[in-house]
Amino acid sequence: MNLIENILEGLRAIQGNLLRTVLTGLIISFGIMSLVGILTAVDGIKHSLDQTFSALGANAFDIQRKGANNRGNQGGRAQKVYPVITYEQAQKYKDLMSDKAKVSLSAYVSGATVVKSQTDKTNPNINIVAGDENYLQAQNLNLADGRDFSNFEQENGVNVAIIGSEVKNNIFKNTNPIGQYVTFLGRRFKVIGMLEERGSSMGGNAGDRTIVIPLATGRQIPITGNGTLNYAIKTVIPKPDELNYVMGEATGVMRAVRQDNLGQEESFEIRRSDSLLQSLNEISGYLKVGGFVIGFITLLGASVGLMNIMLVSVNERTREIGVRKALGATSHQIRQQFLIESIVICLLGGLTGVFLGILMGNGISALIGDGGFIVPWVWVFVGLSICIIVGVISGSYPAYRASKLDPIEALRYE
Repeated sequence: MNLIENILEGLRAIQGNLLRTVLTGLIISFGIMSLVGILTAVDGIKHSLDQTFSALGANAFDIQRKGANNRGNQGGRAQKVYPVITYEQAQKYKDLMSDKAKVSLSAYVSGATVVKSQTDKTNPNINIVAGDENYLQAQNLNLADGRDFSNFEQENGVNVAIIGSEVKNNIFKNTNPIGQYVTFLGRRFKVIGMLEERGSSMGGNAGDRTIVIPLATGRQIPITGNGTLNYAIKTVIPKPDELNYVMGEATGVMRAVRQDNLGQEESFEIRRSDSLLQSLNEISGYLKVGGFVIGFITLLGASVGLMNIMLVSVNERTREIGVRKALGATSHQIRQQFLIESIVICLLGGLTGVFLGILMGNGISALIGDGGFIVPWVWVFVGLSICIIVGVISGSYPAYRASKLDPIEALRYE
């Protein structure tokens, strides 16, 4: 019962000094507002940039045969040659992962290819790639003109092609290429689309020198060498923060598809496409640390101010403390009362600071991009916990001083 009485007495004391309580609470609220506001803004900006970077491949990973990019020997030893990823394996993986991600299959058909129109031809530097219905979207390739492959063209291997901008500039200088015909690899293809020019950034030159054909069409073209296409797989997931989880699941699925035995190393390799996202996470981590430091320094100043105000309160209420002790209040009860006052003031300021911080953080993130309204519950609980800690630390010494006052000397205090 003494605890409840002390809590009620502490609340009455706060109500009796309302202006001082409001001013003290504002000191705490500004500290919490800076802490929660900065961290909310960082989370909101990161969410907005996550959505932007998703279009740049930050939410995707590639699977290819291990050692596909190795050339020659390493350290005088011949590299182990792993079997290519066959169409059946790639298609099985696509079917198994279809409910978790969007999977694109493609195959590099030919490089250093000469492409001819009725009047002109290109240099022998054109890449021919066969892709499925998800290929353009997965590779972030946009059409400047024309259309994508239809389901009929994909399923039946029709001789249609989507050309890169450099191909168009070389053999269709003053002509709209849509509906025209080009010849390469001994076949005649109808041009149904043209890719946007990508330039020299982000590997754009190679994309501008590329012709995309339906995957079924690429499978019909005779391949020099061993006569087997090596398929590449690109997996795109809707949420970038689930990339590690889906990659782990994809590794297990692909091991089963490739029949890699237990304990044996993978015959394929997975490469993340989220270097931008990794950089973003690193930068946002630094921003969070900076925001926490700024908020901590502000709260440190607020705790010093609160302690000073509580000491002033002890001096102002010396006679009151003497009366309470004369009526039988123990030192423990006096100390408890002042601690409760300090904690309640901090919590009131903390709740106000959390509310203002959420509004401030979402306002800042809205200026950067549309990241939606975010309530960082973790930082809300952290902020309120810090308020309680600040209240205990700031109120402990004033409460101790109040509890040690001699009742006779306190009653004589003017």
